Amino acid sequence: MPTFDLLIKNARVVRPGEEPARLSIGVRDGKFRAIAESIPDEDAAAVVDAEGRLAFPGVVDAHQHWGIYNPLEDDAVSESRACAQGGVTTGITYLRTGRYYLNRSGPYRDVLPVALDKTAGRAYVDYGFHVAPILHEHIEEIPSIIEDFGITSFKIFMFYGKHGLHGRSNDQQQFLMIPEDESYDYAHFEFIMREIQRVRQDPKFAAMADDLSLSLHCETAEIMSAYAKLVEDEGRLSGLEAYHESRPPHSEGLAITIASYLAYETGLANINLLHLSSRKAIEAAMLMAETFPSVNFRREVTVGHLLADITTANGIGAKVNPPIRPREDVEALWEHLLEGHFDWVVSDHACCRDETKFGDPRDDVFLAKSGFGGAEYLLAGLITEGSKRGLSYARIAELTATNPARRFGLHTKGAIAVGLDADLCLVDPDQTWTIRAADSESTQEYTPFEGFTMTARVTDTFLRGERIFADGRVTGEPRGAFVRRPSVSS
Repeated sequence: MPTFDLLIKNARVVRPGEEPARLSIGVRDGKFRAIAESIPDEDAAAVVDAEGRLAFPGVVDAHQHWGIYNPLEDDAVSESRACAQGGVTTGITYLRTGRYYLNRSGPYRDVLPVALDKTAGRAYVDYGFHVAPILHEHIEEIPSIIEDFGITSFKIFMFYGKHGLHGRSNDQQQFLMIPEDESYDYAHFEFIMREIQRVRQDPKFAAMADDLSLSLHCETAEIMSAYAKLVEDEGRLSGLEAYHESRPPHSEGLAITIASYLAYETGLANINLLHLSSRKAIEAAMLMAETFPSVNFRREVTVGHLLADITTANGIGAKVNPPIRPREDVEALWEHLLEGHFDWVVSDHACCRDETKFGDPRDDVFLAKSGFGGAEYLLAGLITEGSKRGLSYARIAELTATNPARRFGLHTKGAIAVGLDADLCLVDPDQTWTIRAADSESTQEYTPFEGFTMTARVTDTFLRGERIFADGRVTGEPRGAFVRRPSVSS
């Protein structure tokens, strides 16, 4: 009998801290079992010749939004196909109660089984969930969410207190589906932090304490509400520039400062600052890391905020929270990325189809919905733009796979190493192509990156040793699985 189920030979294997090396990769039972200079073809049941292409670890896209605008069961199919197209082998999607997503409230002991049922057997890549405690009773559920469902990461949307998903909101109760005697505010955020820290200190959860973390979307509702009114009343600006001005960068900086002090006050060490979009945001984040060294901050940036600005993005389809910024902010993000100040890069993939995205009139940015897809361009986009700036392949592997896998308890993912899940993608770093929404596996009919030129392309994607993308198309049946965290490598 062959030693391996699959042999990938002549691959330039990309691993953190190392230059790419031409190696052979042996896979058995869905795991990497050997990585060597040479493995004989006859030792494997199937052989793939990488022909010198780069072998990156399968991307761990730690920020997605399946089911936010479309039925969750539909996104689990189509948007996981877009993941496979882009070399993403694991996606972690955010989930909360209230409007959008499952459009329901109630305890997570009732909500999570529904989400798991709707995704089971439908995804082409592995997946997990981050959970947002919206109701007071959700805070009490945190231990059971961890223990019963294998979900180790939680989220706060700081701007939801007085700002809706797309703009001003005067009815928090209706949007979040919370009782009249509850509110989603700084006190609620504090109590979430205190409970997560209490759980981290509980001997019952001691072995997984480092895998428990809280992520925050940092924008300040009061600042945004005031500036949105100013921008709309003045009527001087339009499109993405208007939306940028209505959610100014200092609202990010202020929210980061508040969140960081709350983390310090509550003693919660593992804090993730999500999708920082501006110079003021990343500078505030770095200042807080210096101010509160006891907090183990992690900082995230999206590929959208690295690739597009308010003048180059393809129209108001690029509306997202926090906004796409001017070029000077994009350059600031790259400066800090190259300095090592960001820990991972994500897509913030939120498929929003044309009939949902745009209002009437179509060009009114304040009527458009927030969010867009992009998992299919994450790795290619980062290689394309990063290579121009001296970002190494090894560092890209850390940013797209190793670091998010480690932070979020995906200990069977994140690197091409013996014993880990055989998740990888082959990349041609010299293939030039143009992004066209029509070519995407996503059901979103447009993209903010329409017409952008890429100089690297994912050619093949493997999930646990099975090829799920090749020759420009997704192959086989859905075999993605929900991953309970923390997972343990073997």
